[in-house]
Amino acid sequence: MDTLMELGTKILSIFEALAGMDFVSEILPMLVMWAIGGVLIYCAIAKDMEPTLLLPMGFGTIIVNLPLAEVVGAISEEGAIKVLYNAGVANELFPLLLFIGIGAMIDFGPVLTNPKLMIFGAAAQFGIFFTLSVASLFFPINEAASIAIIGAADGPTSIFVAGELGSKYIGAIIVAAYSYMALVPMVQPPIIKLLTTKKERRIHMKYEGKAVSKRTRILFPIVVTVIAGVVSPQSAILIGFLMFGNLIRECGVLDSLSETAQKTLANLITILLGITVAANMNAKDFLTIETALILGLGLVAFVFDTAGGVLFAKFLNIFLPEGKKFNPMIGAAGISAFPMSSRVVHKLGLEEDNQNFLLMHATGVNVSGQVASVIAGGMILSFFGK
Repeated sequence: MDTLMELGTKILSIFEALAGMDFVSEILPMLVMWAIGGVLIYCAIAKDMEPTLLLPMGFGTIIVNLPLAEVVGAISEEGAIKVLYNAGVANELFPLLLFIGIGAMIDFGPVLTNPKLMIFGAAAQFGIFFTLSVASLFFPINEAASIAIIGAADGPTSIFVAGELGSKYIGAIIVAAYSYMALVPMVQPPIIKLLTTKKERRIHMKYEGKAVSKRTRILFPIVVTVIAGVVSPQSAILIGFLMFGNLIRECGVLDSLSETAQKTLANLITILLGITVAANMNAKDFLTIETALILGLGLVAFVFDTAGGVLFAKFLNIFLPEGKKFNPMIGAAGISAFPMSSRVVHKLGLEEDNQNFLLMHATGVNVSGQVASVIAGGMILSFFGK
């Protein structure tokens, strides 16, 4: 009987608290965040936009914006979501584990066949540093650096860098990073067409398709980790986990672990990452002018990443003879949105000429961008980290 009375008293106190909520300052922001969560869920289900992350993130957004979220354990320090956030996001553990899965998915064969494609992966990081300059006009330098890394087009890198730099806008940064990654098929084509002529888009590139030895595939992740660790020490842990995943894939004796990393591990971490990241998406922290500005700067970063890769290819073509020129569209694949960006470039090539197959070249640039974005993140941490 006493238990029932205690329960009734608690329920009554909750209803009294709800009745005392102000509509403009408390209820309306809560409803707006529910709508944002609903949009994320809609994009995941109806539009198939990064569903493995946007769906749990959208649902988590609704949970942390329930009335009295602290009571239901959504945002209180002892609540499940906050505990998971502190255990996996605040200490960057989840992004690093996800990198193992990503590394196990990547085939570096196209870039090992044609190593010069790596330069486009580097060129396409221009948007990061351009956005850093612009963002520094509005935010403290550590926040500007956290926002700029959205241009890496790499969700785990964005989470890792923003966490290391102690950004208070990590929720907005992650939403921007993954949303624009999902929108690559919409964002990139207009930029590519604006910066290239029809003649340039019709340039054919011969794919030699040389066989890459197993020894080379095994040595590549090891050598890249060593070089990155020497050149950009702050990127060593990021590159290390990415390349460890790739080494599992290529060694040939850990097929079951490779499959686990690609599927079970990557999927599990993505689910946990999505719902726990929402811990920072309560209305008080998210519905700000700064969030809108971050979303805008994220788009700037993606635009200038794409433009940087395309324009760099056009610049190189000035010095190359006919028959040796690059199709400048492949430069756009240097962003780290793998494999969406390479597919976009391939599709654009076929639209101009149904015999213009750019997939392997674009894929080589795309996987180079994956490595380059991680190194860029390490450089950001080296310059502005604690």
